[in-house]
Amino acid sequence: TKGSDRLVVTFNDGGRPTKKVGSETLEIFSNTEPVTGTIAVNVEPGKKLEHQGIKVELLGQIEMFYDRGNYFEFTSVVRELAAAGALSSSQEYPFDFSGVDKQYESYSGLNVRLRYFIRVTVTRNYKRDVKEQDFVVQVVQPPPTSLTAIKMEVGIEECLHIEFEYDKQKYHMKDIIIGKVYFLLVRIKIKHMELNIIRREQAGSGTGGQQYNESETLTKFELMDGAPVRGECIPIRLFMSSLDLTPTYKAINNKFSVKYYLNLVLVDQEDRRYFKQQEVTLWRKDIG
Repeated sequence: TKGSDRLVVTFNDGGRPTKKVGSETLEIFSNTEPVTGTIAVNVEPGKKLEHQGIKVELLGQIEMFYDRGNYFEFTSVVRELAAAGALSSSQEYPFDFSGVDKQYESYSGLNVRLRYFIRVTVTRNYKRDVKEQDFVVQVVQPPPTSLTAIKMEVGIEECLHIEFEYDKQKYHMKDIIIGKVYFLLVRIKIKHMELNIIRREQAGSGTGGQQYNESETLTKFELMDGAPVRGECIPIRLFMSSLDLTPTYKAINNKFSVKYYLNLVLVDQEDRRYFKQQEVTLWRKDIG
């Protein structure tokens, strides 16, 4: 058997929520939860496994996709499981990473990835058997203390004047965005209005290094189809629970940030687009 196939990493007390990351389904831990489990080293019957030691590590890494092969480790803890010796049968070793700092959330973005994993290494004469098992970390945040609404008047002189309002500036990730758009003046032929949620990822250190900014539109929510009249008020109700969101991240390890924007878009009959962006803060209410 291939060296890594003989190693199996299992986390304790299953039944915790999972998240699909790429093709894998990974277990989710809160940042305060101890990461404990078992390492199984399987030895074929009648065979012997000689080794120079077995160790297990908990690692947290940030990887920039434009700088592949270079990882930045922000957490690294190692435990020795066994001193040099020989295994004549399969063995299980418990591991316990209580109190290890997991201050950042796992994140898989357009240009950057932050991952946590357990790595087991069996050192042998001429080679190493290595197995990595990823897991996801999430950080529950306290509710924001102030929930001020966003109110704004925008317009084009003598052509279009609107007032819009969102009920808060800070939303949790399963929240409902409630608001309204009020038409004070309409002299251009508007045929369509929508609300987009945009995620903007900033990767790389801003100081002298390369910086990569990428935006993706996560949803386009139609608010109105047809021409509005002066004095008309269009309600907004956008449910966010079906979207794949993360919290707002500010300068994580000075490597990346993730921000969210509500973009109100009006399209006229000549297909000209008028829009107004507004940053909102997303926070995590619960694990999962």
